[in-house]
Amino acid sequence: MSRSMVGKSMALVLCLLFLAGTAVAQLPRETAEQKEARMKWWTEARFGMFIHWGLYAQAARHEWVKKRERITNEDYQKYFEVFNPDLYNPREWARMAKAAGMKYGVITSKHHEGFCLFDSKVTDYKATKTPAARDLLKEWVDAFRAEGLGVGFYYSLIDWHHPHYTVDRNHPQSANTDEEYDKLNQGRDMSIYRQYLKDQVRELLTHYGKIDIIWLDFSFPGDKHGKGRSDWDSENLLKMVRGLQPQIIVNDRLDLMDVEGGWDFRSPEQFKPREWVTMNGKKVPWETCQTFSGSWGYYRDETTWKNTKQLLVLLIETVSKGGNLLLNVGPTARGTFDSRAQESLKSIGSWMQGNSSSIYGCTQAPPEFKIPEQSLLTYNAKTRRLYLHLLDWPMGQIVLEGFADKVKYAQLLHDASEVRMSVRRQTTWIKEDARINDLVLSLPIVKPNVEIPVVELLLK
Repeated sequence: MSRSMVGKSMALVLCLLFLAGTAVAQLPRETAEQKEARMKWWTEARFGMFIHWGLYAQAARHEWVKKRERITNEDYQKYFEVFNPDLYNPREWARMAKAAGMKYGVITSKHHEGFCLFDSKVTDYKATKTPAARDLLKEWVDAFRAEGLGVGFYYSLIDWHHPHYTVDRNHPQSANTDEEYDKLNQGRDMSIYRQYLKDQVRELLTHYGKIDIIWLDFSFPGDKHGKGRSDWDSENLLKMVRGLQPQIIVNDRLDLMDVEGGWDFRSPEQFKPREWVTMNGKKVPWETCQTFSGSWGYYRDETTWKNTKQLLVLLIETVSKGGNLLLNVGPTARGTFDSRAQESLKSIGSWMQGNSSSIYGCTQAPPEFKIPEQSLLTYNAKTRRLYLHLLDWPMGQIVLEGFADKVKYAQLLHDASEVRMSVRRQTTWIKEDARINDLVLSLPIVKPNVEIPVVELLLK
């Protein structure tokens, strides 16, 4: 064999060894039925609490304040040095979530700023090294579990503090030219950060018991200053996640939308889809994450807060399209919920107390039921009950086209009072025959003392 052939053979062997060492072991496979069973509790829960909490609560002007104001690590350090949420009581947080009708919570174990609420062994940039001096995440997990709520962790793939996380277009020190990026990234090694990322996710999934949900956020591929699956080693990361917690539910932001088992649900953010979210023409599980106002983290001076009716419509409309709502609270730096968030949670809870059966276990109504104007429909297939949410209270009657031969009984959900049914509308001067199979519901002129009244229709 010639020297050139030996060289080529050695190169081939080295290439194969490299590929073998970096090859991705196949992600666990499951049938559609197995996935449906794994996610059943989540799709029935329909309503959860998102919590964005970190050092940015002290700045109190958006969780992206470090990026927005291009703050350096040195200048941001002042928040770390004084972080001491002395009023933090996660049991109270959990009680407020439960009272609002929420069934699970997802909290930022680490957001983009890189600060960890948990006692990670691979960094000192964590709550235990601040004046707080304790594992704040563990307290939260224990509190939410004690209230019977599902437990989820948000973990930022992005890290604006780690010295080896390369500067990209979303970084606080983002640049204008390739040359500037090259200079900023001298000495930075993403492979070191990738290992750090995996080490921390492993900690989260091994030190806190069974974790129900993990949010890995987020990928932004598309150019040399973005980041995607190769930057996170997404497939191997996800394989580790599923190996450590086989029943866990995973979001869709690892840049693995084309990989079997690479995600469990779609996550439209601050957006209401017009219809059930689909992939390749097929309906998929989805959850919209939304805020009370325009910020995820605590923002003292932000004023665009949604009112109770807007929040309830958001919840009902999401369920009516087969989705979940993850509604966010941004606690203050002292560890309390903003008074505006507390009031909103109480108002939602008041409505849920009498109307939650139109949310839990419900989904989109079958297509044969036409949705009346200014209304939303949800449906429980197990109990065969249809829920008519009246966004604007009608003047005495409402006509449901094509419902007459499908409904055996109707009642207002909040108090189980009968709603009389007929197929004829009557006025002072004429009797108007409804179209064949139209159902007329007779309602009181005065709206009940419920933000959005619900008529429960028991189907034949």
